Amino acid sequence: MPDADRPAATHPDADLAWCHEAVQGVSRTFALTVDTLDEPMSSYICLGYLVCRIADTVEDADHIAPDEQAALLREFDAALDPDDDTDAGDFRASVGPHLPPADERSADWEVVAAVERVFATFEGLPPEVRRAVVPPAREMATGMADFVERYADEGGLRIETRRELEEYCYYVAGTVGTLITNLVTALGTVDDERADRLYEVAEEFGLLLQLVNVAKDVHDDYTEENNVYLPAEWLEDEGVPQEEVVAPEHREGTASVVSRTTEYARGFLDGAQTYLEHVPLVEGNTLAAWTIPYLLAVGTLRELSEHPERAVTGEGVKVSREEVFAVVTAAHEHGRDALPRLRESIAAQPFHTAPSAAD
Repeated sequence: MPDADRPAATHPDADLAWCHEAVQGVSRTFALTVDTLDEPMSSYICLGYLVCRIADTVEDADHIAPDEQAALLREFDAALDPDDDTDAGDFRASVGPHLPPADERSADWEVVAAVERVFATFEGLPPEVRRAVVPPAREMATGMADFVERYADEGGLRIETRRELEEYCYYVAGTVGTLITNLVTALGTVDDERADRLYEVAEEFGLLLQLVNVAKDVHDDYTEENNVYLPAEWLEDEGVPQEEVVAPEHREGTASVVSRTTEYARGFLDGAQTYLEHVPLVEGNTLAAWTIPYLLAVGTLRELSEHPERAVTGEGVKVSREEVFAVVTAAHEHGRDALPRLRESIAAQPFHTAPSAAD
């Protein structure tokens, strides 16, 4: 949208400010990351995240028939394709009938409704930034479409195996790790050896964060979105049918699978830490921005290990606000050398209750 054609209410500066505010609404955790980055990386990551969030919101929508979901995701991919004539306006027209009423929209759906504004702002970023973001965002959208089509008859996702769980987590989160790595390597001077190491473990960072979500959100994923991400083969080991994953009589069995998923997620901690130890701090990138979600994942894994049943009952599994504040403070105060000590302390007990944990 050329500046001359843009309404005064959506001047580029106002668009960018709106996008930053939108991130606050759709994800408080990711908002911490965006707020902890400096410019211009803060805006680059903000826009990259919102682009991906649009696809994620469509994929999670249980009020849209699976075949329509898949078609929307593929049209979104086409809108991102610089060689395709499809644009954000076409996607907005297609998704329009599925938007909740304006006075009932969640923050996620507000972003979907404003897809043209998000794309216009994204298109104002430097070409190298767009080239870093578009390929992984397109891979995410098409991967999601494949999964929706795979389970169209069930009306929601039903992950069958550990391998399939990892494949799904790659599309929805591993691609984000690649997106981030594309940005920091394209915008800075990074030698080939360091870049190769970053790409080797970038997916593990994303997989860690997504597997934590899979483990802690079992109840909400099933009751609100009709999705079951706990692998059927693991549930079968505990005698739990996927369609009864949150049934009271299967609470103990499902909690056991939550614990198994927690241990599986914990296996990606080393790779994620390696990523933090190598990520270059260029163009406003900061170590704290990525240390915060990493350490919060460590804390959430601790809580999941202690209370796996809370992921099944809907009570919720999360670290306290006090611990979040302590983690954010520590992430700003300490560098890469402190990562092992911080991780060990948080894994053992809530960080705000561990005096001088990183000293």
